[in-house]
Amino acid sequence: MRSEQEMLDMIKGTAEKDENIRAAYLEGSRTNPKVPRDIFQDYDVVYIVSDTAPFREDREWINRFGERMYMQYPEEGIYFEGDAEQSYGWLIQFSDGNRLDLHVCTKEYALSHLELYRTLIDKDGIMPKEAESSDAIYWVKKPLEEEFLCTCNEFWWCLNNVGKGLWRKELPYVMDMIDFNIRPMLKRLLEWKIGMEQEFCVSPGKAGKYMGKFLSEEEYQMFLATYSAAEESAVWKAVFSMCGLFQRTALEVSEKLGFHYNMAEADNSRRFLEHVKTLPRDAEEIY
Repeated sequence: MRSEQEMLDMIKGTAEKDENIRAAYLEGSRTNPKVPRDIFQDYDVVYIVSDTAPFREDREWINRFGERMYMQYPEEGIYFEGDAEQSYGWLIQFSDGNRLDLHVCTKEYALSHLELYRTLIDKDGIMPKEAESSDAIYWVKKPLEEEFLCTCNEFWWCLNNVGKGLWRKELPYVMDMIDFNIRPMLKRLLEWKIGMEQEFCVSPGKAGKYMGKFLSEEEYQMFLATYSAAEESAVWKAVFSMCGLFQRTALEVSEKLGFHYNMAEADNSRRFLEHVKTLPRDAEEIY
């Protein structure tokens, strides 16, 4: 597996030799000092170019970076909605284990999308002076009371759909409702709790992947217990675990931030869910 220095030397060397590449910078986890280093970290690289067309049209150009196992041209996928003339990329898994996510971008596009980055090459002095390395743009933001109330309402309301889906034995629908509507509300609430405890100067990571570092062991295990197999009894157990963790966290957040919490909404939602769990399959009325 090529070392980081070998990879960066290759990336910079390519930029230096190509007149169409005017600058190069590294972004992503390798520029964030708070992200733990490991063997799976990719190299997120942007080349600022005069024109993306030569790179898009030359299918052999990418071969210089090493032997590939497989790759993706994201801008050529049917779900892509961007402008390939402004930004075009290659996502590459190399046979030596390294991964390179490389984009060629116009100057205007690249400079308008800068976040946390490290300049590698700057032939024309176009890169802004880098701020001190900080992941502040990813820190949890203190919520407004309206955001808190809407998050709680979305969580407790969508459980209605989980209840009826389980009664109907529509497990794919139930799992999607949990993962795409309900779980995001729980994660958001937990992130606010973490933010409060860390004075809103911390990031729990993409998809909450670092939450285990900030929650107590008990809380983290409660969170993990909200995941289940797509089996009816397991889902019911996980859903009630979600309810317990959400209620506990919502009360803590509301108290510390001075927000109102609609306890009646939460109690009625859970009571309805518990009733549906015991509803016979041949029931002709809910009540």
